[in-house]
Amino acid sequence: MKAILFLVLLLGLCACERAMQNMYDQPKYKTMGKSELFADGASARTPPAGSVPQSTGAFAGTSSGRLGEENLRREAEAADAQAIPYPVTQQLLARGRERYGIYCMPCHSPVGDGDGWITRRGFPHPPSYHIDRLRQAPDRHLFDVITNGYGIMYPYADRVDPSDRWAIVAYIRTLQLSQNAVVSTLPADMQSQLAARRGGQR
Repeated sequence: MKAILFLVLLLGLCACERAMQNMYDQPKYKTMGKSELFADGASARTPPAGSVPQSTGAFAGTSSGRLGEENLRREAEAADAQAIPYPVTQQLLARGRERYGIYCMPCHSPVGDGDGWITRRGFPHPPSYHIDRLRQAPDRHLFDVITNGYGIMYPYADRVDPSDRWAIVAYIRTLQLSQNAVVSTLPADMQSQLAARRGGQR
């Protein structure tokens, strides 16, 4: 009885494999192949008169190409910008924080002081974002370092889109401000909270 059950299962598995192979070997026309279905004998059809191609090259992954074209135009503009080209909103900072956490934080640390967990295991420490040189550096300098790398830092141009590089730059500026904010420039309620905390630490 067990032998019969084993043979039934084995035949069933063979049938599955054959069905799977049929999916791989579906009938199809090869490029510029012949076809008896059409009067001209060609499987490739001529586009209707007046049709305009929309999806070519980098745009072919979208439904019409127009969306891809717009995205590429925006990314090209972002790559050419000399300063953060977007309004610095909570949404932009949240995106920058997320990308920073993935690509930058292992070396630069959560607060940007260059004491990340990789550097604690022997990798050379990058400079702190809080030194005067980097606090005063233009936005484009930070963008270019992310793009091209610097020293032993790997370039991230092929991993991080230009728009995301600017989001990271915006977040780095936030980190710099968080460590170097002038108390007198803070809103009154925040100054009161800070004073209360300082009083509680004495």
